[in-house]
Amino acid sequence: MLVLIQRVTQASVSVDHAVVGQIGPGLLALVGMEPGDTEAQIRRMADRLLGYRVFADESGKMNRSLGETGGGLLLVSQFTLAADTASGRRPGFSTAAPPDEAERGFNRLVEICRQKHVSGVETGQFGAHMVVSLINDGPVTFLLRP
Repeated sequence: MLVLIQRVTQASVSVDHAVVGQIGPGLLALVGMEPGDTEAQIRRMADRLLGYRVFADESGKMNRSLGETGGGLLLVSQFTLAADTASGRRPGFSTAAPPDEAERGFNRLVEICRQKHVSGVETGQFGAHMVVSLINDGPVTFLLRP
């Protein structure tokens, strides 16, 4: 599993011109599931997402987490994040989890995050063609692995 997080002032995801998830200040997390991702890895990623210190404290240093700020979390499944890009000019997707496995893992991540982050967790729509809009704050972007 790998998750690309972006600190945002706002973000939304639309399917067929209808907004299905949106947040104000917080984190947009693009989630790529890989074959064999375990419950322990999913739980660790949820903890990392909610505890990763990317928000400014009183001194302006990135020292506060999403859990501390109470910001929104927008989780968007993105299988292309797990693509094999090591060679050639076209990505391979054998390194991404098969759709059924990926959907189970993504849904479990959403469930855990919603249990732990009552301030709000929004999502895109798994498997749909989504349009993601965001205003990256900083810009601040990190690639997380469990």
